[in-house]
Amino acid sequence: MLDLDAARDPVVPKDAATVVVLRERGGRVEVFCVKRHGKSGFLGGAVVFPGGKVATEDRALDWSAVTNGLAHRADHVAPEPLPFAIAALRELFEEATLLAHARERLGDAVVKQYRQRLTELGAEGEERAFHSLLTEAELLLDTSRLHALSRWITPKAEKRRYDTRFYLLPFEEAQEGLHDTHETTSSFWATPTEVLERWENEELFLAPPTSHTLTQLAEARSVSQALERAASAPLSPLCPHFAMDGDQMVLALPGDPLFPEESPPPSDPAAPTRFVLHGARFLPRRV
Repeated sequence: MLDLDAARDPVVPKDAATVVVLRERGGRVEVFCVKRHGKSGFLGGAVVFPGGKVATEDRALDWSAVTNGLAHRADHVAPEPLPFAIAALRELFEEATLLAHARERLGDAVVKQYRQRLTELGAEGEERAFHSLLTEAELLLDTSRLHALSRWITPKAEKRRYDTRFYLLPFEEAQEGLHDTHETTSSFWATPTEVLERWENEELFLAPPTSHTLTQLAEARSVSQALERAASAPLSPLCPHFAMDGDQMVLALPGDPLFPEESPPPSDPAAPTRFVLHGARFLPRRV
């Protein structure tokens, strides 16, 4: 899952984006999760939220005609924030067949047709397939619906590193989503608590940013409550520090004694200061 080596010279992290899709069903808040392919070079077999690297075209192309701007602090995630929003919603469509459209709400059938068309454009050698699809179909990507939540940077000891912006996306569309069978091998909707329970029962693997995000959302009784939490969440980067505490592997956060820089503990008294490897899970702990 992870390839941690404290003696490794750190590599420069690549920019990435992740989107936590939220919906209400039966009085419960659900999130959409995908399972990464077991042979993936990074977090193979892990259950994650849809997302991926910021691609060259996310920065190089003019997206003004096919997007509707940024809001909800999403314009503060980086000096040039729009490429991260584009990457988040592009990866959501590619990996999960979920499309955030700013005009009429789209249903499952038409979104799957658009996903097939994206595959066709890629097979035709179209390097800017997503932008081309939006333009061709006269779609308007709803970037303004993204709520900035957090920023996680992979530990310096990890072989592959990413500087990832996390977003919440309220989703009212009648779309069930579908994994791509290439990068992801399964997908499901569930409450944050249900996913955490499966993790606690060792039925699935969650990386620390994923389990931490699910814990943040677990007490929300509505999508609006979840968005309220996001509005006050810090956007400063979190880069866990890999260390050993005796014979225990630890990913230390700011405020932990093993974190290499002086920093105050989290303002939330329930927030962890470290993740401790126990079996195959990094468990949150406060020291």
